[in-house]
Amino acid sequence: MSSHQPWYHGNITRSMAEDLLSKEAKDGSFLLRDSESIQGAYALCVLYQNCVYTYRILPNEEKKLSVQASEGVPIRFFSVLSDLVEAYRKENMGLVTHLQYTVQQQEEAEEESEPNTLPPQLPPRNIPGSEARGSHGDSAREVEPSRLSVMDTISEANQMAIQEYFCSEVGLDAEQVQNGNPTLPNLKKLLMNICKSLNSEISRTLPTLEALLKVVEQPLSPGASRIRGQVKDQVSADASQPVHFRLEQLTKMICLIEEKTKNTVFESVGYEGGHRKSLIPPVTFEVKSESLGISTKMFLKVDVESGKVYFKKSKDGPEDKYFVHNKILQLVKSQKMHTKLVVVVETEKEKTKRQEFVFNDTKKREGFCQLLQQMKNKHSGKPEPDMISVFVGTWNMGNANPPSNITSWFQSKGLGKTHDDTASQIPHDIYVVGTQEDPLGEKEWIDTVKATLRDITNISFKQVATQTLWNIRIVVLAKPEHENRISHIFCDSVKTGIANALGQFISNSKGNKGAVAVSFMFNGTSFGFVNSHLTSGSEKKIRRNQNYVSILRFLNLGDKKLNPFDITCRFTHLFWLGDLNYRLDLPTQEAENIVMKIKQQNYQELLSRDQLNMERAEENVFLNYEEEEITFPPTYRFERDTREKYVYTKAKATGTKYNLPSWCDRVLRKSYPLVHVACHSYGCTNDIMTSDHSPVFATFDVGVTSQFVSKNDPTKVSEGAVKFMNCVAVLMTKSKTKFYIEYHSSCLEKFVKGPDGENQENTEGFIKVRFGSLVELTPIIADPEYLLDQHILISIKSTDSDESYGETCVALRAAESNYTEFSEVLMHHGERTGTLTGGIQLRTSEGKQTEKLYDFIKVGDDSGTSKGKPGDHMTKCSQSEKGWNFSPRAGISAGHGVKDVAPGNISPKKTRYDHSVQSPTGKASSPVSEDGQPAEMFDNPLYGSTSRGGKDQDTPRKDQLSPPEFFPFPKSSDPDPDRPPPVPTPRNRSFTCTSDTKPQNLLPTPGGSGGSSGTSLQPTAYSKKPVVPSRSEGGMLMAGKPPLPLKFRPGPSQEPQLKPRDYRDSSELPCKIKLPARPSQPLPKDALVKRIDTLGLTSKLFYSFFKSLVGKDVVVELKNDLSICGTLHSVDQYLNIKLTDISVTDPEKYPHMLSVKNCFIRGSVVRYVQLPADEVDTQLLQDAARKEAMQQKQ
Repeated sequence: MSSHQPWYHGNITRSMAEDLLSKEAKDGSFLLRDSESIQGAYALCVLYQNCVYTYRILPNEEKKLSVQASEGVPIRFFSVLSDLVEAYRKENMGLVTHLQYTVQQQEEAEEESEPNTLPPQLPPRNIPGSEARGSHGDSAREVEPSRLSVMDTISEANQMAIQEYFCSEVGLDAEQVQNGNPTLPNLKKLLMNICKSLNSEISRTLPTLEALLKVVEQPLSPGASRIRGQVKDQVSADASQPVHFRLEQLTKMICLIEEKTKNTVFESVGYEGGHRKSLIPPVTFEVKSESLGISTKMFLKVDVESGKVYFKKSKDGPEDKYFVHNKILQLVKSQKMHTKLVVVVETEKEKTKRQEFVFNDTKKREGFCQLLQQMKNKHSGKPEPDMISVFVGTWNMGNANPPSNITSWFQSKGLGKTHDDTASQIPHDIYVVGTQEDPLGEKEWIDTVKATLRDITNISFKQVATQTLWNIRIVVLAKPEHENRISHIFCDSVKTGIANALGQFISNSKGNKGAVAVSFMFNGTSFGFVNSHLTSGSEKKIRRNQNYVSILRFLNLGDKKLNPFDITCRFTHLFWLGDLNYRLDLPTQEAENIVMKIKQQNYQELLSRDQLNMERAEENVFLNYEEEEITFPPTYRFERDTREKYVYTKAKATGTKYNLPSWCDRVLRKSYPLVHVACHSYGCTNDIMTSDHSPVFATFDVGVTSQFVSKNDPTKVSEGAVKFMNCVAVLMTKSKTKFYIEYHSSCLEKFVKGPDGENQENTEGFIKVRFGSLVELTPIIADPEYLLDQHILISIKSTDSDESYGETCVALRAAESNYTEFSEVLMHHGERTGTLTGGIQLRTSEGKQTEKLYDFIKVGDDSGTSKGKPGDHMTKCSQSEKGWNFSPRAGISAGHGVKDVAPGNISPKKTRYDHSVQSPTGKASSPVSEDGQPAEMFDNPLYGSTSRGGKDQDTPRKDQLSPPEFFPFPKSSDPDPDRPPPVPTPRNRSFTCTSDTKPQNLLPTPGGSGGSSGTSLQPTAYSKKPVVPSRSEGGMLMAGKPPLPLKFRPGPSQEPQLKPRDYRDSSELPCKIKLPARPSQPLPKDALVKRIDTLGLTSKLFYSFFKSLVGKDVVVELKNDLSICGTLHSVDQYLNIKLTDISVTDPEKYPHMLSVKNCFIRGSVVRYVQLPADEVDTQLLQDAARKEAMQQKQ
């Protein structure tokens, strides 16, 4: 293939080819590029009527080329591409039009390189040997004066040998190279002569090292006498071997001695280097505990090693009150008060207790939470972790050796979002260290990092992988206990910019740009880490964007089965770090102003002009990546050996060059949807000053999955299914072709190809494709514990070239309980290429999910209404990340689960959660809505609010409006003949008393007819007029009014009890006296409790009774025969009920209920509430009901 042909554009992207053809805007314009789907194939792109047609050019076994043309057109073979192009310039060759106008390649401006010292050039070939000797003798004489000062320190004999070589023998070596012998024999002879004494010294040193090796290979434990094995010869005793070979062998032997000695010493003292040997000292926190409005100073001592938390009244007080790790159930962070924390513990009587503490600052609270999470992890007893901690660091070392102490970097200490000192001793599970302009050797740098981590954590970390490209390096270390959990390790590198062509000859690393990367599997979770050094210069942001795309396209990492996807979709968690070199987009004359704003810590104003932020906002680079908020100063360009001064000018031969202070060093991430990721630190050090860059650190807690083994019979056909339906793709392309969908996932045996879609609309630059057929995927394992952690990767491909036009990812957890609609951004090679919408439905086998460690810490709603064990009354946390969006199918307005569902979210109104925490199974207590009000029960419209008066009665707050009734309720017959027929509950509000009036006896007036002018409740001494019922309520007023509950009759007012209590403790229900049950009306065996429709006789009794059953599963049957199963979340004094995690008994009859998770049910529409039989003392309940009824009659 002749690359100089003007129509051949190499490996440009499909979208770039379409852009070039669109600019040409002539029918018959064409170009050739490399195929993205088949290695060694080409793609012929032709423009016709403003649409791009793509034809694949495939080589056969004989390397002959042919075009995939229409059916019936004979296939023609060509030896070279130029012949093929000339042949298809003729008409009627099977293409949409013949080739007419060549689209020329675009000339790229070469990247400016820093001044470099190139190695000496080889002598010109085809010259006589005598001339060569003469010419090189002259060259040697020219450099001789500069060498003499160096050679003054060596022996005279060696000086003469070196001069002889450069005067005469270097020309002979040049001749040898010209004749095909590249070994440089004369140079080897010179080195052998110089190293004579070194050879003899090696020969004398060998016996000593071999003896030492034999000693360290013997066991040091007492009584042991046998040697572990026969010691192999580590170094050749033959002095004729090359010196570099003998030195290399000698170095290996010394390293082997060091390693064996270290291992032996560790074994002798019982040091395992594992997780349990990392000694985290006990830490004491000073807090304030509030009880009954009184603030008391307390001290919380956390002992991670023993798994206990001590509650002490003084710092040196007794440690008699403590909770063991398994008794600490949950930590709930306050949103409003960033120093407040609620600790939920289990007491001796298996009851939960919530204790509120206020820390001195936010860092202390975070340190306490991290220590407790570390303690829970250490003592959990789980065979495999479900969450690990990852440290990610990047540092441009500026070609300078690091200082002796770099511990602050690995302890996340410095500026920005940093770790508290109390958590600095907690070791991370994985350390990823990226460096640029690294002057150290690979082993030297790894040893430095390992030694630093050993000093901090007392752990000898294992090396997972290392990859180096020039002076760009990435090192991955892990705890020894994870060694067998890490597999499928891949390393790769990509060169960018001028380094592509000259990299191997350039000695100055500043001219070398590119990326190094490592990927691996941690049990069932894939990780990818990319360390890149992009093009420098404030004016070269476009080139940096191109560097990013090149790295995306050509990094070869991860599962080879996912070749249709670039690295942005191949990994559960992808971290991108390095010196990205994006600068502040401000004029150079603003330099002093920039420095002043940095001193004032006015970072946000400067970050608005950060090139990376601007390019990301325009979706030019790092699409759908996340970055923690930057709260640290720019990390470049400092004066070395200080962090007090930025050096933003640099004198060059061409003039003064400005390098404005900038955030060049960054850490970004991209994870699959609905997986747990929490960033705990993101900042830079301020005490490592050898480079003009400051090291940057970031730490994350990430959720991981284990290799799952199903307990079900493996011979049975999988009960699980994943259904995709109603998929519609809108693609940004001018291609004229058909499309289909490919589904990839680790939970599938192989990828699944869907049917072709139907092109519906083709507007300018866009095409809409509908995939109407239902696609059902069969997972290999149907257990929900496994399946809900899986993801489906989707690729939209063309039928003509099988090239991808967009990829995305869908989380199966989004469809955990019902049919869910999704809307995803399609990407290809880092660019947005369209959108994909559709629906997904999941079917799993029976089974329960285990609680995840990352559910231990939650963000609370500050309402104080959530009580009980962790998991009770919790709602699912949503994740509305850019690009990963899900929305349950819009159904009825049902409580907080579906109300105000915005497109692209699975949650209601966006709650104020800590967005750095994304927990797929997270259970948060009563989220706070945007209006700042807690999620409370609604006031009963019949009796009004008991908590407000005056104007609030007429203008109810938004969160306390009655929800609309969402079912038409037909009249139903009452099976109890002794009870009056049920009467629809009127919805007009009660009258409101002023502050100086007492409530009077309110009785229904007999008689009257339906309508708003019928029977009404007439007060005797109210100064306020009744509230006129709404139009929808007026038609429902009937003559039969229910009597008011006792609490609204004359007498002392009773405040509703806020704390749930056992209904047997009620004054209306003596628990010691049990009268015989009424034989005429026994309760059913399964404790089917009849709801008193009048809300009068036993409302207080049933209110107390239902409050004791919060958290239990119940079945509520409505008057329209709809039965709803769910968990009782809360109930108010009017018997209005809220259920969570609901389902219906007849989903085919009520399909609109499939998308509802939580719902609010008005008490007036309930017919029955079916309760767990073992939770109800039926006889006691009957006695209490009869007693209250008798009191009412009296």
